[in-house]
Amino acid sequence: MSGPDPFCQTRTTRPTRPVRRGAALTTLALAGVLVTGGAGGAASDGRGEEHGGPLRSSAAGGLGGAARSGDPARDALRAAREAAAEALADGKSPAEAAERAVSRSGDRWGVVYTPKEYQEFEEALDGRYTGVGVWAAREEDGDLTLTRVRGGSPADEAGLRAGDRMLTVDGRSTAGLPVTEVLARLRGETPGEEPRSAGSTVRIGLERDGRRWTETLRRARLSTDPVTVRRTAGGATLIKVSAFTKGAGGKVRAAASEAPGAGILLDLRGNSGGLVTEAVETASAFLDGGLVATYDLRGEQRALHAERGRSTSRPLVVLVDSGTMSAAELVTGALQDRGRAVVVGSRTFGKGAVQMPAELPGGSVAELTVGHYRTPSGRGVDGEGIVPDLVAGRNAEQRAERVLTGLGGPS
Repeated sequence: MSGPDPFCQTRTTRPTRPVRRGAALTTLALAGVLVTGGAGGAASDGRGEEHGGPLRSSAAGGLGGAARSGDPARDALRAAREAAAEALADGKSPAEAAERAVSRSGDRWGVVYTPKEYQEFEEALDGRYTGVGVWAAREEDGDLTLTRVRGGSPADEAGLRAGDRMLTVDGRSTAGLPVTEVLARLRGETPGEEPRSAGSTVRIGLERDGRRWTETLRRARLSTDPVTVRRTAGGATLIKVSAFTKGAGGKVRAAASEAPGAGILLDLRGNSGGLVTEAVETASAFLDGGLVATYDLRGEQRALHAERGRSTSRPLVVLVDSGTMSAAELVTGALQDRGRAVVVGSRTFGKGAVQMPAELPGGSVAELTVGHYRTPSGRGVDGEGIVPDLVAGRNAEQRAERVLTGLGGPS
């Protein structure tokens, strides 16, 4: 089959938009989510750190060719284009009209962006986002606590610290709200409202050592680091990949190569996906070449292969949870099927769709499902997820270290 290859130019993660698809503040919500790291995990208000997405490109041309009967993606695109053109002629919103058309198509991952939303989405893939610069997690007692504050961010400049309790956001109690929704509100993505941009303000109710106060922060454009590295108490190297944004794969390769000779924990909890090219490069760090995944593109089977890595024999454990999705599941499935890693945690999200962008009348962009991928052994991920080798909850990291010890890692 001729034409652009979607795995070189698209993403496998559906960003969700709280304005028109308010139900999905759940996963990479690249444009509307930030996933929590599952039980006990922390989430960031930076979309680029908790989600992933596509490579922008001419891939739209591959989806937008002459429509063929029986091709759901092309049929959906044709309906979206017709709806957008009609709305544009009537002085209505082309994006809203196109989104209604896509929702009727049955594509569960299909989404339509306004030009501004798509621009912001692409910026997130480059590691840029609008926010205040905090990470937060729900404690066992139900409190929402800041776990990290980015240096130089609006939160840092206002004196916020890790350990502060976040009580309210713009006057609304955080009690009972999903962590993802609280963080989306900090970014200016309140369900049912138009997104707020950099320069807008948000009021946060806080508590520290019994003292309560309200801080007004001005949102800013921030940069993210999708890969962080630390040594665990047991001496292992933990490589946390929060999103497969541009450059993430190279950073994982470098971290794995520079790690001491002991074992490695690859933490993909809360990673809602990203660029497939970065995911393949990440898998390549630990594989001696070979198959990473296969995928179908309108009935034609294609394959993704790893390059030879430099960390192919060290003990390796992959940490996952229900927030591990899409491109992160691709990495997990490859390392598990190839017998390269033991997977610890909980069943992953189950999103294995391949999407491709196409421009619509008025400048909005539709991203529609054009295929699905499978792990090296042929397992489908979409709607199924990946079952870990060892099920673990809040103590997943500790259990993973014990597994690592059994594999010959640090003792």
